[in-house]
Amino acid sequence: MTEPSTLDGLAAVLWDMDGTLVDSEKLWDVALYEAVETLGGTLSEEQRLSLVGSNMDDTAAFLLEVCGKPVTRESIAEMGEWIRKRTANLFDGPLPWRPGAQELLELLRANGVPMALVTSTERSLTELALNTIGREYFAATVCGDEVDGLNKPDARPYRLATELLGVPASRCVAIEDSPPGAASAAAAGCTVVVIPNDVDVEPGERRVFRSSLVGLDVPTLTALLP
Repeated sequence: MTEPSTLDGLAAVLWDMDGTLVDSEKLWDVALYEAVETLGGTLSEEQRLSLVGSNMDDTAAFLLEVCGKPVTRESIAEMGEWIRKRTANLFDGPLPWRPGAQELLELLRANGVPMALVTSTERSLTELALNTIGREYFAATVCGDEVDGLNKPDARPYRLATELLGVPASRCVAIEDSPPGAASAAAAGCTVVVIPNDVDVEPGERRVFRSSLVGLDVPTLTALLP
């Protein structure tokens, strides 16, 4: 184990989960399309892609609206619970890794780089995913139901992660795949490595684009910091 990487400028790496660490968006596809079927509606590919990075309440409200159903606090809670249970069933097993993700996790841990998981997925489902990913990598985890409704693209999730780690956001690299996630991390003051997956992410301040996580290492990530 080397000395903590704050010595060479990199205070921490903050990871998104769905679509970044693991290719779980495909499992969300199953749950969301089935949810719409129960409502008697249909979901276009464009509509589905607009939900990448969304939290549960926003997702449930969107599906209800698309299907022409009343959007109330009760209906959102009921739809959200249906999606939650179906996704839990899908997450209760090995999840497919994104290329290079597992290797980079191991490399960062071996070099003493603190890491946090910052996801819009709720705690209960995140805990299932961590059975595959590994809790031991993360000094902190921030989930979508733990930010007082200020989910991505708000800066709050990433700001909370840096507070929990006790590190400055300006010395952190966030790894993301979605527009809401990239916006959240950049607004918090992090340098964002964007690995596009299902949806395109627009260029912007503090955003660096890579086609894959393969080949990333501590010196490369450190060099991206301002």
